[in-house]
Amino acid sequence: MRSLPLALAFSLVTSLASTFAVAADVIDPVKEVMKTTEDNWNTVDQDWKYIFDPDPLAKLFSKRFQSAYIEAAKHPAYDTDDGKPGDPFGYDVITSSQDGCPLKEITTTTAPGKNGATDVKVTFKQWTCIDDTEIKDSVSEVHFDVIQEAGKPVIDDIHRVTDGESDSLFEEMQSIAKGE
Repeated sequence: MRSLPLALAFSLVTSLASTFAVAADVIDPVKEVMKTTEDNWNTVDQDWKYIFDPDPLAKLFSKRFQSAYIEAAKHPAYDTDDGKPGDPFGYDVITSSQDGCPLKEITTTTAPGKNGATDVKVTFKQWTCIDDTEIKDSVSEVHFDVIQEAGKPVIDDIHRVTDGESDSLFEEMQSIAKGE
């Protein structure tokens, strides 16, 4: 008689553990993007790692996002020193800037998002090396729409928040692809 309740309890614990493990994994692609972004702002230009290089693009982003990026990349914002086209943006899409300081006080929270996505909110200070107190203490906010695709969490869109208004990197890529 004891084995049935014990088996049920073990089953419940195993089920809860796997549920929490899946929930924790939802921020993994965002953590990787933010780690790369943080490392980039802590290094010199030649050590810059691009979050849209083929490997991270395929690993961390949804198929829909990848397709939009590939189309936008046909319209590079600049040419590089080696004659190859640059990316379609010409700025760091996470910090929304070409300049900045090492990122500080990075925090991550999750909440239910739209259409079954998880909203992963990241805040950070990106201007801590500036002498102006108001700029130095300002906090940047970025939201990542994370969905499940092929059984793993991937980023489906990125929204930068400025003056209370949110944008969509996916929509920006669609505009770039149209030559706008």
